[in-house]
Amino acid sequence: MNWSSLPEIWALIHPRRGILLLGIGLMAINRVAGLVLPGSTKYLIDDVIGKKQQKLLLPLVLTVIAATLIQGLSSFALTQLLSKSAQRMITDLRKQVQAHIGRLSVSFYDANKTGALVSRIMSDVEGVRNLIGTGLVEFVGGLMTAVLAMGVLLYINTVMTLVAFGVLILFALFLNKAFSTIRPIFRARPKINAEVTGRLTESLGGVRVVKGYHAEEHEESVFAGGAQRLLDNVLKTLTATSIMSLSGAMLMGLVSAVVMYLSARRIISGQMTIGMFFSYSAFLAMLIAPVFQIVAIGTQLTEAITGLERTREILNEAKEDQDPRRTVRLGRIAGRVEFEDVHFSYEAAKEVLHGVSFVSEPGTVTALVGPSGSGKSTIIGLVSAFYTPTQGRILVDGVDLSTVQLSSYRTQLGVVLQETFLFDGSIRENVAYARPGATEAEIMEACRIARVDEFAENYEKKYDTVVGERGVKLSGGQKQRVSIARAILADPRILILDEATSSLDSESEALIQEGLRYLMRGRTTFVIAHRLSTIRRAEQILVVQEGNILERGTHESLYAAHGRYYDLYTKQYAVETNLFLAPGEGDTLDEDGKEGAGGSGGSGAALPEALQALRNRNV
Repeated sequence: MNWSSLPEIWALIHPRRGILLLGIGLMAINRVAGLVLPGSTKYLIDDVIGKKQQKLLLPLVLTVIAATLIQGLSSFALTQLLSKSAQRMITDLRKQVQAHIGRLSVSFYDANKTGALVSRIMSDVEGVRNLIGTGLVEFVGGLMTAVLAMGVLLYINTVMTLVAFGVLILFALFLNKAFSTIRPIFRARPKINAEVTGRLTESLGGVRVVKGYHAEEHEESVFAGGAQRLLDNVLKTLTATSIMSLSGAMLMGLVSAVVMYLSARRIISGQMTIGMFFSYSAFLAMLIAPVFQIVAIGTQLTEAITGLERTREILNEAKEDQDPRRTVRLGRIAGRVEFEDVHFSYEAAKEVLHGVSFVSEPGTVTALVGPSGSGKSTIIGLVSAFYTPTQGRILVDGVDLSTVQLSSYRTQLGVVLQETFLFDGSIRENVAYARPGATEAEIMEACRIARVDEFAENYEKKYDTVVGERGVKLSGGQKQRVSIARAILADPRILILDEATSSLDSESEALIQEGLRYLMRGRTTFVIAHRLSTIRRAEQILVVQEGNILERGTHESLYAAHGRYYDLYTKQYAVETNLFLAPGEGDTLDEDGKEGAGGSGGSGAALPEALQALRNRNV
């Protein structure tokens, strides 16, 4: 037993102590009734049969029947009472763990696989049923039976009982050592199971990537390796429990042989009757039987405690709103966001933002541009309060965001991410997710503005059409329109658009630009985008590179400065219009802003007149 787990075990049992005490009471009745049958053996053999006292037969039989009936009814009541209570406890614990995990920080999710967390919620709590279910009570009942049987055995013959008890003590010491050995194996099993489940979840979720790269055999190999590790763990536990069972069988044989030898000598000398021998043997079996129960139930309890410890690890993780500094509750905000010398690191000694400072005034658009890995998404994550600066401050309407109660802030935050996430529900449910209490008219208006109606109306079930897991039944553009409608319905004060139109072709983007303009109107908006039209409208453009703000200003001022922004802008524009260029006439730009083949240094000065006219028309 790991004594450090006792507080958690008590915390789990304490609310259900009444049920547990009632179960133990029923178990006591059950075990006392169970003593009647072996106890009657002596009277049946010595008195009814040996002394031919037939008048005792009927009362003896009726007593045995009554005891058996009591034993059966108490067993039924125990199963109904404790098993159902255990299942309710598992459900309550699952809800508690899920609610706790849901309130942990984004950094926790960054460090843990989704499948592993699902395993924590669904699998780790399964074994704890034995802490309040029949497992613990059966264990207590077995000990109770052993104590009662021990008392009767001492009464019948003290010497033989002490010899048998000495052997049992030796076996108990062996079991204690065995369980201390087997416990780490049990502790490793849920971890392995979580890893295998996590990888399997990823594989199933990314089935299109797996099939696209013909990687089925690789995934089969990865899963087979994990399944084999799990099998090896299970086989180790089975070997250990088998050794304990073998030891128990050998123990029973040894004790039986000793009792047989001593009893035979006493019967021959007239110190023990045959009835007493049979009765003693029956009570001895009741003393030894709990030893076998300890092997089975002790294994279950060890597994339960292991699951409880892993559950405790999760519940001990601090919720993101448990920070004692977060005491300020925001009212309706204007939306002024200020970064003051903000530094941030995902890992120690690996700083990704270095003294970032800027101000976004209420109702303005701040665009973040720069190569991949420059820190744009990190800035967005800090604005969303997914992370807290390691140094410096982020102020919202003059209030330090690290002191703000997150619920009061995030209800005024709207997010449209590059990787649009939709739940496996209807179009209507996904749009209404932002504001479950919204009216049908408000939902339909948001869908109209985001141009969701243009494809939803074509489905047979219209807005009740189920989009599938992660919106798989919709195109990328359609999913983003639903995401934008969701943000419109939320009516946020601060809006984040992370590549919100990245999955749209030019025609689809043009259709929802009106929706985006409506969504951005009067809201403090942060945009990560390379679509020129969105950047051109921004009141402030921040050029981010290697965790620093390299340049800032409007499109016109930055373009005129012929700096890094000018370079990125002209190169990225050339990519969008490369279809109209003859070989060698323009530049190409990869996703990191690097020149491709045919580049001319990115000056953009040699753009043909027709291309210049196209740019002016498009942007």
